Amino acid sequence: MGDPFSNSSRTFNRTLQSKVTFGNLEDIDVTADRSPVLRIMISVVYILVCAIGLIGNSLVLLIMRVKHSRQSTTINIFVLNLAVTDIQFVLTLPFWAVDTALDFSWPFGDAMCKIILSVTVMNMYASVFFLTAMGITRYLSVASASKNRIRPPASGSVKWVCTFLWVLATVATAPTSIFSTVTSVVGEKLCLLKFPAGQYWLAFYHLQKIMVAFVLPMLILSISYLLLLRFVRKRNIKNIHSRRRIQVTKSITVVILSFFLCWMPNHAITFWGVLVKLNAIRWDEAYYVVHTYVFPVTVCLAHTNSCLNPFIYCLTRRALRKKLKKCLSIFAPWLLKSSLQKSSRHA
Repeated sequence: MGDPFSNSSRTFNRTLQSKVTFGNLEDIDVTADRSPVLRIMISVVYILVCAIGLIGNSLVLLIMRVKHSRQSTTINIFVLNLAVTDIQFVLTLPFWAVDTALDFSWPFGDAMCKIILSVTVMNMYASVFFLTAMGITRYLSVASASKNRIRPPASGSVKWVCTFLWVLATVATAPTSIFSTVTSVVGEKLCLLKFPAGQYWLAFYHLQKIMVAFVLPMLILSISYLLLLRFVRKRNIKNIHSRRRIQVTKSITVVILSFFLCWMPNHAITFWGVLVKLNAIRWDEAYYVVHTYVFPVTVCLAHTNSCLNPFIYCLTRRALRKKLKKCLSIFAPWLLKSSLQKSSRHA
């Protein structure tokens, strides 16, 4: 699919066939064309992730908006925005599924290439920014419960924070919106980024993505949670209210860990590509094999993060579990009755 995931691999492999300084790339297209099973499997995964992510995140939106449960807390507002970003993200996956099944030959035209690629990248940035904001907010919320510290923003001001994060994601997506296009490479129409300075601009673009969408957020989140753990350990918290706060903190920690585990392999291989494009290391057969067979798997793993978030929130937060039961009792009472019967049998 397109940048920021598998486009770097596809673009690099296809466009460097004439650059003998990186090694013998004569058989890249032939090898790729002999792997239809891998492409079909990836396309199927994209469709499954789209379906599961769409249902899960829509359910989160429904849960947060049911009657008598519109609590405009800071975390809930961030959860709503995170669900919106994930929904927009998974809606682009059918396009990338078709693109992958057709051996990365883009059939939807130049306008859709620019739109789909921009929406994909913007929501990737937005999702990361909201996860980061949630981690910071949780630390401030727990720390301010017992000490006179800076409190997290109120529900009114947090909306301005969300607006700022959306604007920031849009600005970070600007290079994609400007330079994405359908280009004919080796006789095939590909949806990719075409920078005026070639591979060096592409390398710095991916380096920016790695820093802004992964390294800096993980650094901020790690500091926030280390401070939070230090705070919790120093205080002997035994009341029920504080335990609920700790439970919420654990749920968000799981979200952050799932984000790290899902995205780290993709960013690691992308960084390898950056070093090759900048001639810091030589292109070799190992690089080709990893980008041909391993990189697509890391792309699928990265996409699953958009499915995991809603389920993590619903299953690890008591309030959302109660709201889920309310939704099921209203819209699918038969499903709730079936689950209760199964639980009573096991009990």
